[in-house]
Amino acid sequence: MTAKQKRGLFIASFILPTLVLYCIFTLYPIVKALYISLFDWSGSSENMDFVGLANFREMYADPIIYKSISNDYFLIFWKVIGIMIMAIFFAVALTRFKMRGANFYRVVFFFPNVLSIVVIAVLWRFIYNPSLGFLNGFLSFILNRKVEIPWLGDSQYSLWALLPPAIWSGIGFFMILMIAAIKSIPAALYESAEMDGARQWKQFTNITLPLIWEQVKVSVVLIVITSLNGSFAIVSVMTEGGPDNSTQVLGYYLYQMGFKQYHMGYASSIGVLILVLSLITTVILQRLMKREVVEVS
Repeated sequence: MTAKQKRGLFIASFILPTLVLYCIFTLYPIVKALYISLFDWSGSSENMDFVGLANFREMYADPIIYKSISNDYFLIFWKVIGIMIMAIFFAVALTRFKMRGANFYRVVFFFPNVLSIVVIAVLWRFIYNPSLGFLNGFLSFILNRKVEIPWLGDSQYSLWALLPPAIWSGIGFFMILMIAAIKSIPAALYESAEMDGARQWKQFTNITLPLIWEQVKVSVVLIVITSLNGSFAIVSVMTEGGPDNSTQVLGYYLYQMGFKQYHMGYASSIGVLILVLSLITTVILQRLMKREVVEVS
C-alpha cells in the first residue's frame, strides 16, 4: 500500500463513521418522511394507500397551515430581535463594563438553559394564571384594582404571551457565545479608540459589532432553525395551539395530525414543509446578513 493510499484510508476511517451516522439519523428520516407523505396512512395500520400529491394539495387548501406559518414566523421574528438584543447587551455589559459580580450574573442568565423547556413552560403557565398568577397580581397591585386577564385563554394575548418564555429560555446560551466573541477582540483596539476620543457607543458600532458579526449571523440562523422545529414544546404545554388556533404552529399541528388524528401521511407532508421552509429561510438569512468579514491580525 502506497503512502497516498494509507493517507486516504486514515482520512476515511474518520469520515466514514460520521457519514454512516448522518445517513441513518438525518438523511433516512427525511427520505422516509417524503415517502410517507405520498400515502394515506393512519400510522398504525399495515394498509398504506398511495395518493401521490393529494396530501400536499390538502395542505395547500388548509387555512390552519397558513395560520401556523404566520405564527411560526411571528415567533421567530420577535425571538431573534429579543434574544439577540438582550444577549449582546448582557455580553457587552459583563465584559466591557467590568460589572461587579459578573460571574454571578452569567450563571443567573444561563440558568434557564439548564432547565427543560417543559419546566419553563409550566412555570410561565403559573405566572399567567388569571386568578392566582404573578402577572395579574402585580398588575392588580400597580393599578389598585382586581385584574384577571386570561393571558393564555384569549386569542388577543395568547400568541404574545408565548414570547417571554421563548426569549427567556434562549438568552443565556447566546450570551455566552457573544461573551466568547467579544473576549477574542484585542484590547489594543479599544485602547486606541479611547485615545482617539471614541465613546462607548462608537466603540460598539465600529469595533465590537463588526468583529462579532459572524457569531451574530450563526446565532440568528440557529434561533430560526430551532424555532421552526422547537416551538412545539412551549405551545404543547402552554396552549395546545388554542384558543381557536391562535397559537398554532407547524410543529404542533404536525403532532396533532399524526398522533391525535392518526393522519400520518398528512403529518409527514407538514414535516416536508417545515424542512423546505427551514432551508429557504436559512438561504435568505445568509444572503441578507452577508457582509465582508473583518479580520484582526
